[in-house]
Amino acid sequence: MKLKNKLITLVVAFLAAISFALPSQVNAANTDMVDTSNHNGLMTYDNYYDMLVHYGVKAVVQKVSEGTTYVDPTAKYNLASAKQAGLYLNGYHYARYTTVEGARAEARFAVAAAQSAGLPIGAVLATDVEASEQANSSYAANTANNKAFMEVVQAAGYRSTIYTMGSWVGTKMSVDKGWIADYPYNTSRDRYTSHHAWQFRSDQQFAGSYGNFDVSQLYDDFFTANQTPSPSAPVTPVPSQPAKSNAASDTDYAQTGVFKPSATVNIRTGAGTGYASVGSYTLGESVIYDHVYIRGTYVWARYLSYSGRYHYVALGVNGGESYGSRSSNAQTYSHTYYTVRSGDSFWSIASKYGISMYTLAANNGKSIYSLIYPGESLYIR
Repeated sequence: MKLKNKLITLVVAFLAAISFALPSQVNAANTDMVDTSNHNGLMTYDNYYDMLVHYGVKAVVQKVSEGTTYVDPTAKYNLASAKQAGLYLNGYHYARYTTVEGARAEARFAVAAAQSAGLPIGAVLATDVEASEQANSSYAANTANNKAFMEVVQAAGYRSTIYTMGSWVGTKMSVDKGWIADYPYNTSRDRYTSHHAWQFRSDQQFAGSYGNFDVSQLYDDFFTANQTPSPSAPVTPVPSQPAKSNAASDTDYAQTGVFKPSATVNIRTGAGTGYASVGSYTLGESVIYDHVYIRGTYVWARYLSYSGRYHYVALGVNGGESYGSRSSNAQTYSHTYYTVRSGDSFWSIASKYGISMYTLAANNGKSIYSLIYPGESLYIR
């Protein structure tokens, strides 16, 4: 009995030691919300659905604009993909303002960008206050500027809050209930429960998605209010008169044009229905393609996505129904641009597009030794 008791005591002590040594699942922060922007490229239905199912993400906050001139090129696509996956939608604007009037101008710009991107009225459109402009402004100025920004946003029908760093709360500005970033997790947890949300890490990675992500824990329903998620996976229109597949019908040819779908069409990773669906185009949108493939039943168009990968959409049935209109006057749209991501270099971008890094640099008025920054747009060809 004594030996047995000693063994039990040792086992209990060992398990207790492990429980302190390993991260606690009970006390771990919830991955409730994820930030996305051009730094993560185009996010697909599958990307967001995987976050929802495997990580518990229920809300997305997408960058829509910055200052008074920059609109995030991925905002419309990413919000549409997140909506399809069944996530709550929100947006944010990266602030550059230093005056009340400047804040109002940026708010008007942000509202227009959010509406164009499809951010639903009633959702959150936050102001991201962390730039050098605010670092060099006074507490009073930042507080007044943030208030002016949020008033304009709220008047447009969106709700608003302040995103900023924990060290700036109460020192660089007044923040009543905000969305606060503070890492690392083990020293910051439980400090921001009086706020709407706490961003607890900036290096979260998700299988199948590009780059690092900021993730947050929600403390109330501020980022999930006024919406009822209704997931709807992308669908491919059913052909009314499907053509028979045969080897003779499989061909391809170089052709540049603009395709405007008349119905929802899938975006696929290859020219065939057997390839993965990574999103969709709908009525009112358009895609500029550079190659056409006939593969049995369907006619496919190829285009280069923001991610630097080729994607494909069905133009219609081979010899039958068309899924939209096509025009060949794409010469005015034929230029290719690339948005720089963290870790990119002239060499890596040039290799992606099959051009010389010296040509790439010269096309943008730079040398190969010039610095390039995430979010910067480079002219490719």
